[in-house]
Amino acid sequence: MHIMLGRWTKEELDVLMREAFRMQDPGRRIARISEQFLGTAYLESTLRGDEHTAEDLVINLCGVDCFTFLEYIEAMRRSCSFAEFAAALKQVRYKSGKVSFMTRNHFFTDWAYHNAAFVEEVTVQIGAGRVKRVRKTLNLRDDGSFFIDGIEPITRTITYIPSSALDESVILSLKTGDYAGIYSDMEGLDVSHVGIIIKGDDGISLRHASSVSDVGKIVDQDFRSYMASKTGLVLLRPV
Repeated sequence: MHIMLGRWTKEELDVLMREAFRMQDPGRRIARISEQFLGTAYLESTLRGDEHTAEDLVINLCGVDCFTFLEYIEAMRRSCSFAEFAAALKQVRYKSGKVSFMTRNHFFTDWAYHNAAFVEEVTVQIGAGRVKRVRKTLNLRDDGSFFIDGIEPITRTITYIPSSALDESVILSLKTGDYAGIYSDMEGLDVSHVGIIIKGDDGISLRHASSVSDVGKIVDQDFRSYMASKTGLVLLRPV
């Protein structure tokens, strides 16, 4: 295991998780925990392992990408201590909790397929008859090359709510703590980015690790404005 906690200590994380765990609503729990990571730097390629290198369980809270951010928050919301968090992270990041590059959940929709015990896909429910479905072979580009070498392509139907259908009825149906995947038009990908829905008195935001050069950290961004230029939305809800 490779651990980098940045500004945190294990004891501080224990306190945060214990406090959040007292909240019955999983969305509130996710909001409480994720709020503490606002401002954390965006950092790519923090995980260790590929088709030629043995996978190592990495906990790196110094910097996260959009997906590792969600992994850490989801694992923490299910835990009361750092030891429980490390164990939960294995279940979140890897199929059946087996730490290896081949069993890592590389795609957002892998969560719905392999971790249904902790999230459910609610895209159809929220989309209320306005969803679109696209059959894709994940990990396979148009030219036949792979996005991720060493991972077998898998054919899957991706369901998303078009951005043009994100009206007030859809917005009202979203909940704080929902995991949002930004649908990708690109062949071989399900989503291009992920974040967390946060609803408050001042509106609705997407809490996410932004890679934009003049941002480069975890931020809250106005959800409607963010989605205006995107194709659509895939939604997972914590159980």
